[in-house]
Amino acid sequence: MKSKLSYRVSFWIVSLTIVFAKVLFLFRPEIDLFTEEAQYWLWSRNLAWHYYSKPPLISYLNYLSTGLFGINEFGVRFNPIIFGLGTSWITYRFGTYLYGEKVGFWASLILQAMPFWWLISTFHTTDTSLTFFWSLTVYFLYRAHSEKKKRWWIFAGFAAALGLMAKAAMVLAFPFIFLFLIQQNTLAKNWKNLVLFSSVMFLGFLPMFIWNFQNDFLTFKHLANLAGAGKESGNDSGFLFGKALIQFAEYMGGQLVMVSVFLLPLIVGSIKNVFKFKSQKKFYLILPVLLTFISFGFLSFFTQILVNWPVFTYSGLAIIVSAWIVNQSQTFLKLRNWGVAISICLPLILILPDFTFFKSIPPIKKGERQLFKRMSGYDPLAGRVDYLKDSLRLKDVFVFSETYHMASEMSFYLNDNPQTYMLNMGARKNQFDLWPGMEQFLNKDNVGIFVSWNYDSTGDFAQFDSLLYEEEFQVFFRGEHLRSAKIQFWQGLIEFHPYQPETY
Repeated sequence: MKSKLSYRVSFWIVSLTIVFAKVLFLFRPEIDLFTEEAQYWLWSRNLAWHYYSKPPLISYLNYLSTGLFGINEFGVRFNPIIFGLGTSWITYRFGTYLYGEKVGFWASLILQAMPFWWLISTFHTTDTSLTFFWSLTVYFLYRAHSEKKKRWWIFAGFAAALGLMAKAAMVLAFPFIFLFLIQQNTLAKNWKNLVLFSSVMFLGFLPMFIWNFQNDFLTFKHLANLAGAGKESGNDSGFLFGKALIQFAEYMGGQLVMVSVFLLPLIVGSIKNVFKFKSQKKFYLILPVLLTFISFGFLSFFTQILVNWPVFTYSGLAIIVSAWIVNQSQTFLKLRNWGVAISICLPLILILPDFTFFKSIPPIKKGERQLFKRMSGYDPLAGRVDYLKDSLRLKDVFVFSETYHMASEMSFYLNDNPQTYMLNMGARKNQFDLWPGMEQFLNKDNVGIFVSWNYDSTGDFAQFDSLLYEEEFQVFFRGEHLRSAKIQFWQGLIEFHPYQPETY
């Protein structure tokens, strides 16, 4: 791989091989959409300026992709495959721009070896497009600063605006570039460009602001709740301190998993090198990583931080590692090669069908079953509901569950993809609370189909005139029992008293 072309070709060979593996994953019959994916797809059936918890870009992307490929797993997961490939390409291009083709190539491989990349490029969540547009913004901003051309500031602004429409965390792009300009002592020279970038970037806030202005700023309340605001505190400060330490430890452990423990020695060595030799290129790359890592680490003392929240900035870490490792000894080069190989092969084995029967070994099969539990059983469950509905010759029906997870999955997998409903039995607010609900069926003769993993009945939250039919439906994963779902057909909703959540 001495020629410039060979590194580019090698990048595409590796990347497209991984893409092919992910397409094969889509055709595993026992794997359904992840529940968050189903929810975001359902948003695309109810297009809006914004949604309760997230900006609208993911719904628009699902609308376009399912319009092109149909309402199926490929129609949804086409997005993460393409955006994941795009993020890898940006990492390759940025590494090449900074250090040459060899560093760019290995940076892309190191990125694709990190578990967080597999998550964002396999399952369609808001982190999928956020990570892509963050990487693109950081790349454009560096070229804007180094080449001193206004067009790159504008390109960066538009990329950041789209990032804001993916997830609000994109707002961290502003303090990142602001701090970098201060550190470089170039803020005075670039303040007009910074204003230009910010003005274009914050266009991405308009959908969020318009929707929240019309909806009592619910998203801001939701984000404040996630950050720990408004939560009751106990009287035992020792217990609270202990809980804070546990949350921080979980946060740290989660981040180590997200970047792969097999690459950890290389990551530690490369980060030490950044601060030892004070390279401005590497400082630019490490600054956003530190900004998000420290910010969310601090918040973890006060609230639970989900493992995926900081990872959208970690693509720069792959370039830092790649640039450092090319000048190290053969021992570190072997660590890189083995670390990348193992970190890529493990998720490949996990997602691919069991060609070698390796995953039929009982302990491994049990682990896979637990890992994919939240992505299994919805398609056959919906098929059973459709069969029962047809067998009972019912027409005026509506389907509901006590969670938005089940309600969203049923909408995706049921015939004709009907709008489903959520009967709140103790959950916090979510998007279903803002859509027309089951109250529209009060004192009518419709049949409500209740589907749940957790409850045997609707309890006092919803009363019906009569129960037409019920059963326990057993779900299996690769021939072994996974769990069971309750299916109930109720005639005539006569009372409706859903739980009224006070938390956001």
